[in-house]
This record gives sequence, structure tokens and C-alpha cells, in this order.
Amino acid sequence: MVIAPIVQEAFRYGGATARADEEGRALLAALVPGLPAEVAAAVLELAGGDPAVLREVAGTLTPEQVRGTYPPPCTLPAGSELGRRCRAALAALPGRTRGALLLAATDPDLTPGELLAAGAAEALAVAEEAGLATVTSEAVQFTPAVLRAVVYYDAPLAHRRAAHSLLADVLARRGERLRGLVHRAAAAVGSDEGLVRDLLAAAADGPPRTASAAYRYAAALTTGPDGGAALVAAARQAWLAGERQQAGLLLRRAARRPEVRAPAGRLAGELELREGDPVIARDILLDAAAQLVPDDVPAALDALLLAGEAVHLAGEHGRYGEVARRALALRRGDEPPPVALAFEQVAGLAGMVAGEYGAAFARLRGVLRLAAGVEEPAALIRAALTGVLVGDDRCARALAGRAVALARDRGEVTLVPQGLQVVAFAGLAAGHLEAATAAATEGAALARVTGQPALAQSHFGILAVLAALVGDRESCVLRVREAGAQDSAHGPGEARALCQWALALLDLVEGRPRRTVERLGALVVTASGRGNLIVQVAATPHLVEAVWRCDPPARSARTDPAATALDRAVEPFDRWTAGTGQPAWLALRSRCRALRSPEPQAAEDHFREALRQHGRGDADFARAHTELLFGRDLRRRRRPGAAREHLRSAVETFRLLQAEPWAAQADEELRAAGAPVPPDPAGARELTAQQERIARLVADGATNREIAQQLFLSPRTIDHHLRNVFARLGVRSRTELVRRFS
Repeated sequence: MVIAPIVQEAFRYGGATARADEEGRALLAALVPGLPAEVAAAVLELAGGDPAVLREVAGTLTPEQVRGTYPPPCTLPAGSELGRRCRAALAALPGRTRGALLLAATDPDLTPGELLAAGAAEALAVAEEAGLATVTSEAVQFTPAVLRAVVYYDAPLAHRRAAHSLLADVLARRGERLRGLVHRAAAAVGSDEGLVRDLLAAAADGPPRTASAAYRYAAALTTGPDGGAALVAAARQAWLAGERQQAGLLLRRAARRPEVRAPAGRLAGELELREGDPVIARDILLDAAAQLVPDDVPAALDALLLAGEAVHLAGEHGRYGEVARRALALRRGDEPPPVALAFEQVAGLAGMVAGEYGAAFARLRGVLRLAAGVEEPAALIRAALTGVLVGDDRCARALAGRAVALARDRGEVTLVPQGLQVVAFAGLAAGHLEAATAAATEGAALARVTGQPALAQSHFGILAVLAALVGDRESCVLRVREAGAQDSAHGPGEARALCQWALALLDLVEGRPRRTVERLGALVVTASGRGNLIVQVAATPHLVEAVWRCDPPARSARTDPAATALDRAVEPFDRWTAGTGQPAWLALRSRCRALRSPEPQAAEDHFREALRQHGRGDADFARAHTELLFGRDLRRRRRPGAAREHLRSAVETFRLLQAEPWAAQADEELRAAGAPVPPDPAGARELTAQQERIARLVADGATNREIAQQLFLSPRTIDHHLRNVFARLGVRSRTELVRRFS
């Protein structure tokens, strides 16, 4: 039985699939249009980010490989130009050096210490002198990267098995039990039930990428009934490791086994949720949960939790009660903290959807208390989202940050962008815009390369809202385009709702309040049980402001249908903010009341209460926004002296936060109130937040391509931003820009 290539799928290139960039994908799509996703992933992994290798491999694909009916290439073709050069260079090396390279190619995670223990370190010096390899403090890097595959797959099968056997012994002696067992399995011939038991036991606590390989070997080496379950476990671990295409291949193999159809369906539903249609995902997950209940209650609960998430992402939260009832029916009362946390969250969310805010907040705050004893990243991410739902943004950021750190440490890279999404949401809600931007930027990049495009769309939607908040039109529109989100069959999904909110905000910043009302009205004022709950709550203050700017309350007709619709939106917002007890949200509630009050004194009292609540928190942007609106209201009520105090404060804060369009509005109001506008003391606030970030990266020595990769933009977009930076700052070169920021 030849199964050694499995270990290469686990170890080679250190997870190059997760690092494949968008330029490589675009190039491959242009070279071979319509290539199946699994074949494309294998070709990109083999190329290791080298466009020349990508072109060469793409040009040698057979029609069967292009159709996906024959396995994709695992090494350079014998007749390729680069393949001939690589093989000629290897042939010129001493046999001992070629053997050392084979060991290094067999496990890219080998450290110099492990190579030394295998007797290969000294022999690699010849390869280093020839420019074919570089030994760092952590690993051996091949030059070019594809040389690793050539070395491994050109070696005779007996030599490869001998390399795996040697590494199995070395790693076992050094305490690397799971890695050693994987290599032992790679050298095995025929079934070995004892080795299968060892693999399954060791994989249970192993890092996902290596655990996935162990489960795959267990499935290949057993003739017993556990092979199907091992395949599902291998797919799950591959998914957690960010190897989406590998997870899909394994899942399809597992789905052919009737005995694991239900757990395979649970994982298939999760994959659909992260990359496809949440309505389809919901149905798959509900069906899987029904099949799992008799034999695996924890797995059934997990499927129902994901189904509940799908319901919300589809904008059909009216159906959440049905999912909650099925989940809560599984509760026994003696569950461990992560499971108890899940049940409390389900019960709390069901109450919130039903409008029973008192009981819902009590249960959801119980989730936050239970989270203190939880160390599982997925459970912590759910708890962090609960923090957002109860308005406790500080707690949400802390829990999500802990989840992200744990996921990184465990190698569960697929969970990292999920945690970063909550970090970004919480930062957005708390007014910590820079931290939210950093989290969403990284989250979008990681979501894409770990096979979670729907999640990436949501990250781009958050980035669009963040850009719109400070009036950065260019970045906002770019992020909306990158999101590429569409409405679901039941209304706007999460990403689409975020993008609509962002565009409505941009309209508000740029003086088009009626357009803002049109956009947000469609999001916030929806049929019962429809829409995105988080966006509906968060966007309500902007809808209230837009209506006020169109038609101040003193002249409003309370019988107007628009006013009645606004009442429907504000009532749940009012009750929800009261339930949070959080100063930032209570301030927004008072601001909304001020804007909707037809009586001048009542409006002033509400504005002052809003500012008092802002003073208890640290949301500077929201406070400046309230002061702008208060000053504008006072000026319109012919109290310019009282207005100037608040407008001056708003101008200063907006400039410090680089929210220039808002500062310009406050400037205009301040002039209308009869006061000179204070100059910008910094003298360099001409840049948008995105432009300043790019400028500082240039000042730190980064190239345009490096900046593009870090910010997940195209080099052309970076070049466009830099031209604007040069023009605004009056500099003519990167050297001058460095001096400006030094």
C-alpha cells in the first residue's frame, strides 16, 4: 500500500495553501479558466507563490487534470524547463547530501536540531553552498520552493519509506509523539490496527494540521468500522488548519460511508455556512442535528448552534425560536461550562428575538460569567458575540481577543478570522476605530485564504462602515466593491446589510440625509423576523439623525407614515439600550430622544444627558458627534453662544480623529454660529486614516507590494493612494515622505 504522499499533504510547505495570495489565484484563473477548486489549490501549493512555476505547471496540465478526473501534479513534470534544471542541480550533489535533502523534504517542520539528530545537518552544507537550500534557526528552506517536491517525489519509494522510518525514530526519541507516529504510518505497508489506535489517541490533542494527517492515516490503515469516523475527523482538523480544499476532498470521501453521513453533514453545513448560502447551510445543519440526536447529543447541539447562526446571517431571525426549542430540548442540567454556556446563549438569544429583553439580558450576562472558565476558542467566540449583543463591548473585545490568541496558539487558524470579526464589531461599537480597522483588515485576509469567503465579505463590510464613519469615501466604496455581497432570498445578509449601512453613512456625511433615510429604512424598518439584528440596532441612531436633518421635530407631522415607521424602529432600540446599562449606548438613546423631541427644553435635557453618559465612557467619536448635533440644534434655535461651546469641542475631536468631513461640518456650523474656526494644530491632518496608514508604512521602509499584502489591497490601489498622499502633503518622493514622518 503506497500512502506516503499523505504525509506530504500534511507537512509540505508549512501550509502554503493558507498563504497563497490573490495574485496567484488570478494568474492561474487566467492561464486555465474553469479549473476545479481542488486542482487549483494543489497547483498553487506546488508553485509556492512563484509565478514562473505556476505558469510552467499550468502549461503541463492534462485535459483529465483540468477536468478534475485525474489527480493534480505533485511535482514538476519531467520535461519542464525548470524541472530539468532542478534535477540537474540535484544530480551534481553527493549522495549523502541528496539523502539529507530528502529528510528535509519529507517533513518541512523539521528543526536543525532534529536534522542533527538524524545525522543530516552537516551534509546540508553542500546544498547551501550550491544555493539550493537555506538552513534557518527554525527550518530548511528550498530554493526554489518547488524543489522540495522534486526531491521528495523523485526519490524511489523505498528511500522515502526509509526517510519516514528514520524520522519516526528521531521524533519519538525527542518527545514528538504525534509527528513520529505520522511518519511511522507513512512508512507502513498494509493495515496495522495497533498503529491506528496509537494515531487516534495521539491525534485527539494534536495541532490540527498534524492531527488531520494522523486521522487520514488511521482511515487508510484500518479495516475496522472506525475508518469513516477517522475521515470525518481528518476533514474537521483540515478545516480548522485552514486547508479548505483538503477538508472538502476528505468530506466527500466520508460522505460515501452511510455510517458517518450525519457527522459528515454537520461539517458540510459548517463549510456551506462560511462560504456559501446560509439558507442552504441552515437546512443541512438542521437535518444533520436530527440524525445526530440519538447517538451524539454534543454534536447535535453544535449543529443546532451553527443552524442558529445561519438563521441570523440569512436575515430571518424570526425562525430562531424553532432552532432554540430543538436545542434546549437536549439540555440535561449537568453540562460542563462550554456546553452550559451554549445553552444559556441559545435561551438568551431566543428571548431577545421574542422581545423579552429582561430575561434575555439576564441569561446572556450569565454567558459572560460562564466564559471565565472556558478555554475553547469556538465557545469563547460565541461568548464574545454575546458581549456585543448585550452592549458590553469591553468584555466582548477581551473574550474575542482571548479566543484569537488561543486559536493561533493551537493552530486553529480558521477560527482566527471568526474571532477577529467580533473584535472588529466590538471596536466599531465602542468607537475604537483604529483597533477595529486593524482586526477587520487581518480578518478579511485570513478569511479568504482559509476558505471562508462569506466571512471575508462581512469583514469588508465592517471596513466599509469604519471608512464611512470618518468620511473616507474612496476606502468605503473600495471595501463595498471588495465585499461583493448580495441579498439573500430572505433579505440582506450580514455583509450586504453592513455595506448598505456604510453607503447610508456616506450619504449622511456628504449631506444627503434623504438618501440615508431610504437606505437605512430598508434595513432597520423591516417585516417582523427579518433583517440583521446587529445592524438594525447599530444603525438606528443614524436613521434618527437622517430623519431629523430632513425634517426637524418641531415641524414633523406625527401622523406621517415615515414617522410611524421610525417609531417601530426606535422602540426596540430604546428597550435594548436600556437593557445594556452601558454608558455608550445610553448616550445614543438620549441623543435619539433629543433629535425626536419637538420641545426645545426636552431636547436640550436629552442632549445634556447624552453628554453625561458619554463622559462615563471613552467613545470620543460618538461624543463629538453628539456635540455637533447639539450645537447644530442650539444654533437653529437661535442660541449661537451656547452652540459655539459644543461645536468647538466637536471640531477639535474630529480633527484629532482625522474625521475631516465631520470636522468640516462642525466648521460650517461654528462659522454660522458667529465664531472663527480654530486652525488644525497638527498641520498634517490632510490625510485620511487609510492614507496616513499607508504613508507611515512607506516611512517604515515597506514597498508598495508589501503594503498591499499587509492591507489586503492591490498594488495599483496603493500607488493611487500614494499619489494622493504626495499631493496633499506637498512632497515629491518617498525620501521626503520618510523625513516628514520621522
